[in-house]
Amino acid sequence: MSDLSVNVCGVNFKNPIIPASGVFGYGREYEELFPLSALGGIATKGTTITRRNGNPSPRIAETPSGMLNSVGLQNPGIDKFIDTELPNLLKKNTVILANIAGSTIDECVKIAEKLSSTDVHMIELNISCPNVKQGGAAFGTCPETAGEITRKVKNVLPDKPLVVKLSPNVTNITDIAKSVEAGGADAVSLINTVLGMRIDINTGRPILKNNVGGMSGPAVFPLAVRMVWQTANAVKIPVIGMGGVSSGKDAIEMMMAGASAIQVGAAIFTDPFAPIKIIQEMNDFLDTKKIKSISDIIGSVKPW
Repeated sequence: MSDLSVNVCGVNFKNPIIPASGVFGYGREYEELFPLSALGGIATKGTTITRRNGNPSPRIAETPSGMLNSVGLQNPGIDKFIDTELPNLLKKNTVILANIAGSTIDECVKIAEKLSSTDVHMIELNISCPNVKQGGAAFGTCPETAGEITRKVKNVLPDKPLVVKLSPNVTNITDIAKSVEAGGADAVSLINTVLGMRIDINTGRPILKNNVGGMSGPAVFPLAVRMVWQTANAVKIPVIGMGGVSSGKDAIEMMMAGASAIQVGAAIFTDPFAPIKIIQEMNDFLDTKKIKSISDIIGSVKPW
């Protein structure tokens, strides 16, 4: 068995695979299938200051090699999360990344303050959700705003690593990454979903009630690899890669591009065991290549 452990911002992960925010809830349903301790970590459902019911249905649409979602950050609110979900998650012997989002910068700061006194391992600040009317990607498309929200949130999290989740729906993602790094981010995660749309040609209406949604799945994987590679070469902080990862080979490729850990999203909807299979496939690859540690491949892509 090769060594799959990685260290991100001083936090040790037994392996680099993390179910992405929004696809795994708080782990309760998946725990019926496999022990959560088998995972490197869990990025929790995006949590806001108060309960959100999300967007009206329909809010999921299939696409070739992927899917569109416009769920709209449905969640029970930060107090319910801290009281009910976090204590359970912290018993699972895996790293917990609490994903947070707000309609305003002040809301994000208040959520972070509430989490600062808990035992959660890391905070993932979502400035890239494309399917909410306020906040969301609005914070992540301008370098100045991205840097400002990062700085203010980090100020109330002196003792916890802050990961900032970036949007691909920008002109230059490295400009955003550099800005959040300057604002105090300890790591960045990318990419969030790519804006897309489907139309029902029989009704002439958009399939999604919210008209547009975030596209994920294998179709976005090459875009994600490119942005991870660009970002890893532009900043000095760790990069957590995601976007269309469906296999161990995909995860290896993204780590070669510069990712220190990997989040798995849409693949879990088609196969709930996907994270476990990806971990095993990564181990098999390393054994075949006689690579002792997964850390040895991070950023190892060779230039022509």
